[in-house]
Amino acid sequence: MKRILALDYGDKKIGVAVSDPMHIIAKPLKVIFNSKKVVDELIKIINEFHIEKIVVGLPITLKNKKSIQTEKTIKFIEMIRKDLEIPIIEYDERLTSQMAIQSLILQGVKTGHNKTEIDKTAAAIFLQNYLDDPTK
Repeated sequence: MKRILALDYGDKKIGVAVSDPMHIIAKPLKVIFNSKKVVDELIKIINEFHIEKIVVGLPITLKNKKSIQTEKTIKFIEMIRKDLEIPIIEYDERLTSQMAIQSLILQGVKTGHNKTEIDKTAAAIFLQNYLDDPTK
């Protein structure tokens, strides 16, 4: 069985999370740097974890509008679609960074200088939302 990969796109880093093979549980995996080698890194992850689909968090504002970061994320999605031969889905990631911070605080993880943990946890949160979504 194959897994689903989630990407929380950022200008410098991309939070990565992965589902279990049954598509029930999402877990934070790692953070990769947003560089010219990002596609190569994604290909390694796709092969290692037998990924069948990628879900990229789309940062829509609370007013249901696109932001500058939304446009950057859309450009990133278009770029990786050219090089990757698996489906890439856009998924609303509103408030997942705040949820990630709260979750990490509850676990006793300091979040002040720990953006890496926040990024991969946010990816896991919206991936879990996607996995739980009956309309997907």
